[in-house]
Amino acid sequence: MADMVSSTVAVAWVPHEGTLMVGRDSGGRPLVLSQGRPEADDQNWHGLKASDLLLLAAASCATYDLVTILRKQREPVRHVVVRCRGDQEPEPPYRFRHLHLEYHVYGPVAPQSVKRAVDLLETKYCSVVVTLKDAVTVTSEWHIHPK
Repeated sequence: MADMVSSTVAVAWVPHEGTLMVGRDSGGRPLVLSQGRPEADDQNWHGLKASDLLLLAAASCATYDLVTILRKQREPVRHVVVRCRGDQEPEPPYRFRHLHLEYHVYGPVAPQSVKRAVDLLETKYCSVVVTLKDAVTVTSEWHIHPK
């Protein structure tokens, strides 16, 4: 087996700021985080919640891989938007049970190319989606907007 690739991130709580935290990615870039429910605690809600980061990770990984694959297929993709909806249990620990990815591809792209790209990214290339599929049900749909 090849050597593993590692990344390290860090999160620090900001004292006296409620649930405010500052995360740093593996390159040292900052991200503002909070925890809790924004509708219940507006004063202390200053950043992204961790569960949204999981959805953003899936959507951003899928977006990158979809664009990369479509470009390699020499498709005239102009724009891509990926939405990721997560369904969580209503009680702690609020475990995700289902993720749904909705791919929107803009440009005169061939449907078979989009289907192949989505299949490849969800089974082989997108590390986040492939990892999550072992823990939750992942479904998807795609749409082409040719204009």
